[in-house]
Amino acid sequence: MFGSHKSIKRLLVMRFSAMGDVAMTVPVLQALATQHPDLRITMLTRTRFVPMFEWLPANVQVRGIDFADYDGIIGLTKLYNQLKTGHYDAVADLHDVLRSKYLRTCFAMSGTKVAVIDKGRKAKKALIGHAQERTALPLMTQRHVDVFMALGLPIDLSKPTPINLRQESFATVRQVAGHKQPDEKWVGVAPFAAHVQKIYPLDRMRQVVQQLTEHGCKVFLFGAGKKEADILSEWTQPPTANCQLSTKLGGLKNEMLLMSQLDLMISMDSANMHIASIFGIPVLSIWGATHPKAGFTGYGQTPDREIQLDLPCRPCSIYGKKPCQFGDMRCMNISPDVIVKKALATLNPQPLTLNP
Repeated sequence: MFGSHKSIKRLLVMRFSAMGDVAMTVPVLQALATQHPDLRITMLTRTRFVPMFEWLPANVQVRGIDFADYDGIIGLTKLYNQLKTGHYDAVADLHDVLRSKYLRTCFAMSGTKVAVIDKGRKAKKALIGHAQERTALPLMTQRHVDVFMALGLPIDLSKPTPINLRQESFATVRQVAGHKQPDEKWVGVAPFAAHVQKIYPLDRMRQVVQQLTEHGCKVFLFGAGKKEADILSEWTQPPTANCQLSTKLGGLKNEMLLMSQLDLMISMDSANMHIASIFGIPVLSIWGATHPKAGFTGYGQTPDREIQLDLPCRPCSIYGKKPCQFGDMRCMNISPDVIVKKALATLNPQPLTLNP
């Protein structure tokens, strides 16, 4: 166990969005708080993301904010004046956007030690269209670790510390999802992403869901917003059976608790991949316009769980915002059978057979 840097007793950490990026801070903060038990950590993020940090050690406090209450320079100055009452010895900026830059600059001008993430923007840009011949960039979790290292707070991520859910009530989850039977496999499917270029064709994903249910899996569909919920509700109708909507759980916290009980998550390059990874759940991630080499894979996930096609045009962008240059999304021309086969192999790994 590390001892906290002697001059740092109170630490402010900032990451405001997006959901997946915020989720990637959780395992790092878990390790930081566990390995530096005398350190008092305040995580500053958007209010809607607060449930992600529900189960971190007691020396982590989370403050949720709504930037509608802190608009513009006047609003950010108001927020800084509130934050400085925390008497922080250091500030870790894991976001590096205009808002966090302003806040960290205010702290730096007052003599507070500050460290900021290196997002590796130049290296990521060089990866576009050249992933096949490039080496993988550092994971975002490692980039977070580097920020704390710069503050004199080393973190060892080689031995992940699991999230402790022993005191948590699963009553709401069981009310909706039922009790998991000993021989039952629960699979989460999260078919959406922030950008269409990262979404596996929905008609094919529905085939994946149908095949999994035919193999006896109980499938839970994860999506946010009315439009997504309307689409997924159709998937719960025949011919698909044994399929439920996670939105019936009524909030992020309970959806996360459900994820913690899964045997497998199937996800795009999206927030659900990172949230499931918080609990050490195996995630089959499907990659289209983006690429795992950019460093956005789920924490603790292995390359054999990444489903993708090796095409010279990949990635066409780092975040999946750029429309397909060919107009056919050929990077997503992946057979549902490939995904189902990989899912079943992950759920039922074959024992190692030794030659006599």
